[in-house]
Amino acid sequence: MNKSILHINSNITAWVYLIFCLILSLCFSNCRNPMGVQPLDETPTRGNIRICVDESFKLLFDTQLYTFQSLYINAKIKADYKPEKEVIQDLINDSVQNVVCTRDLTQSEKDFLFSQKYVVRSTKVAHDAIALIINPENPDSLLLVQQFEDILKGKLKTWKEINPKSSENAINVVFDNNKSANVRYFRDKFSLTGNFPSNCFAVNSNEEVMNYVKKNRNALGIISVNWISDTRDSTSEHFLKSIKVVEVGKDDATYCKPYQGYIAEGSYPFCRDVYMLGRETFSGLGSGFISFVAGDKGQRIILKSGLVPATMPIRLIEINRE
Repeated sequence: MNKSILHINSNITAWVYLIFCLILSLCFSNCRNPMGVQPLDETPTRGNIRICVDESFKLLFDTQLYTFQSLYINAKIKADYKPEKEVIQDLINDSVQNVVCTRDLTQSEKDFLFSQKYVVRSTKVAHDAIALIINPENPDSLLLVQQFEDILKGKLKTWKEINPKSSENAINVVFDNNKSANVRYFRDKFSLTGNFPSNCFAVNSNEEVMNYVKKNRNALGIISVNWISDTRDSTSEHFLKSIKVVEVGKDDATYCKPYQGYIAEGSYPFCRDVYMLGRETFSGLGSGFISFVAGDKGQRIILKSGLVPATMPIRLIEINRE
């Protein structure tokens, strides 16, 4: 009788132990690594991850990723290119650990992540700008900051109001996406609230903006300068042949285009920064890629792309063409 009781008790103990192990295994599989334990198969130069990148910087980060993965053959990084609002949301929702965008997190976003026991590391890697583009047949290639603000506020609606000699009529303003960094930038800069005027609308990407401007004489497009800044890139070269870049002035005496030198010295009025944000709790592949872009090789790629490096010293040279 005692032996039967011992046998039953041992079976019960084995089942309890098995159930405990299964529960413990599930807990670890669902854990989001709050203690900073690094996966054994991931290092700063090895692993397989997904990141989100603002669509504004597709050309630049296609090159950065290609170079990084060529140097580190065991590193596999897949980039999803999205508008800024979705990029930030993916980071906050823990869909990805690393993102590229044109702003740091707000204090409320940082506080939320901190409440989840995460501290996001922010690294400024480049200085960028927003370009205004028009159809090549539109002769009105000069625009003041105040005039552009009035356009977005609905005070100026036709090209003739800017230049009485203009042969063009209604101004059709086209953004890359309703959720994009370009939309947010001008809302913040000009303190815009509510809806844009009826002559303003958005498509789905910077590329679609350029295609629309190429086909419409009255269009005024807003794009990231990275799409046209690298004149050695075939995509940039193609688009530069089909659109005209507007010279923007803070006053009547100082008009300039978003060239690299004017971005670096701040002469061009619509400049912004590019950030890489990471919420990894260990030194993984995402951290390694951020270090690469902020390091010598990554900053040289940024310089060659026509943007301005944020961590590497640069020298401005004035060329007298007279």
